Amino acid sequence: MVRIVLKRNREESLLRFHPWVFSGAIAQIQGSPAEGDVVAVYAADGSFLAIGHYQIGSIAVRVLSFEYDTLPADFWETSLRRALSVRVAAGLVLRTEVSVGKCHKAGKAESTFQQTPLSSDSTDKAGKAESSVTNCYRLVHGEGDNLPGLIIDYYDGVCVMQAHSVGMFRAKKQICDALRAVYGDALKAVYDKSSGTAPFKAGLELVDGYLYKADGFEDQSQVVLENGHKFIVNWTEGQKTGFFLDQRENRALVGRMAAGRRVLNLFCYTGGFSIYALAGGALHVDSVDSSARALALVDKNVELNGFDASMNESFCTDAIEFLRNSPQDKYDLIIVDPPAFAKHRGALGNALRAYQRLNAAAIAKVAPGGLVFCFSCSQVVTKEDFALAVFSAAAQTGRRVRILDRLNQPADHAVNIYHPEGEYLKGLLLYVE
Repeated sequence: MVRIVLKRNREESLLRFHPWVFSGAIAQIQGSPAEGDVVAVYAADGSFLAIGHYQIGSIAVRVLSFEYDTLPADFWETSLRRALSVRVAAGLVLRTEVSVGKCHKAGKAESTFQQTPLSSDSTDKAGKAESSVTNCYRLVHGEGDNLPGLIIDYYDGVCVMQAHSVGMFRAKKQICDALRAVYGDALKAVYDKSSGTAPFKAGLELVDGYLYKADGFEDQSQVVLENGHKFIVNWTEGQKTGFFLDQRENRALVGRMAAGRRVLNLFCYTGGFSIYALAGGALHVDSVDSSARALALVDKNVELNGFDASMNESFCTDAIEFLRNSPQDKYDLIIVDPPAFAKHRGALGNALRAYQRLNAAAIAKVAPGGLVFCFSCSQVVTKEDFALAVFSAAAQTGRRVRILDRLNQPADHAVNIYHPEGEYLKGLLLYVE
């Protein structure tokens, strides 16, 4: 295995289990690694530190393990089982069977879980129908699950994966095999959607497609349940993996706040917040997005959940222009959930100004006593940066504004405590007089 030797005194971050090795910390590369190869990292004194995927760029190694000097044969399966156990602990997956798994390096037996997906007719111990059914969640969240460069979302038996590194892209067949081992007969398909996320490199066939399909499976979309609400997920044509699972808890909060309110859902995509608002008793919802394809799914989701079509009106237009042209005080609750305005630090300044303008418009337009849910999913925008942008937006309007809650990503988008950069979603719930 290729050895990466660090400069003297540059091992401190790895000793604190941070999962990245920066190129500037490297003193010597012993060998000629191809991008995506598994390499071993050593301190200047020759002591072993970690192994991970080698890549060309400022982040030279994404760490897979601080424990092993070579990857064991069951590495991927063990890693996925550990990720699944986190979702069990978070209450997103039923613990239907607990068994003794394979022994890991320390020689201790490790609990593993065989999952039975929740369904709409499942019952609790008292025989009552399940009222908050969820059968979709994020199984792997990159560094949060000690698998940097890998995202896997689970949609009622379909796993959609995205590789964000060459190493993960090259390992996709092994990851697929591990998913089959973990989920067994519950797994319907594994779809690779890495063409838009994996780095473009010569020799990589960045073509999306199925890595596995169970006999008889032919769908490219299906209906999933989130807290009992139905959503059509299209992983082949939709954004990201087909649905924004990271807003599940925030959508539920909107549902609890929506009763008797007129709601505006900006950047609505397929209407997640809109459905929760209607279910929570909203008087009416306007859903705005620039994608006609997404809005077609909004209308289908409204129908699918049994709401009258007149309860929601969809607008295919620019969200900011729609907000600016909206009548004053028309809405009692406004959701502002834009795409990432900054994907790198060079765009941070422009992004913060954009957040300020957008939220100032929402705060200015919401009716007295109204609520504004504002979000940023830009990783380079810190919670402090975002709060300051929203503070500036509120000050610009001159209205009295209170913070009722600070919002973030849910448990299945876990943050590795040694990698705080993984906390990307931040939001504020505002009360505007």
